[in-house]
Amino acid sequence: QVQLVESGGGLVQPGGSLRLSCAASGRRFSLNAMGWYRQAPRQPRELVARITNTGTTTYAEYAKGRFTVSRDNAKNTADLQMNSLKPEDTAVYYCFGGWRGLDPDYWGQGTQVTVSS
Repeated sequence: QVQLVESGGGLVQPGGSLRLSCAASGRRFSLNAMGWYRQAPRQPRELVARITNTGTTTYAEYAKGRFTVSRDNAKNTADLQMNSLKPEDTAVYYCFGGWRGLDPDYWGQGTQVTVSS
């Protein structure tokens, strides 16, 4: 079984920063892709950022220049550094792992990010 545990959410002011982390729980595993989706109330879940095991990154347009996704392949961990946060970034952020492709096969439990003054 593969479990992803994420942390780092919280309440920040506009313009502030948060760093989200995602790590394996239990046995080691290898993932082709890791990243985050986010979901605001009454909105569909949307891709925020993704990184493959070769380092190829994909970002939502709103994340470009503000967010940076990285991973440690040996540890199967990933981080999402979020800078210059805006109120519209408020959402539950779910880390994910893709086993063979780019789409999620495993989900973290979600962490609330609230950007408010």
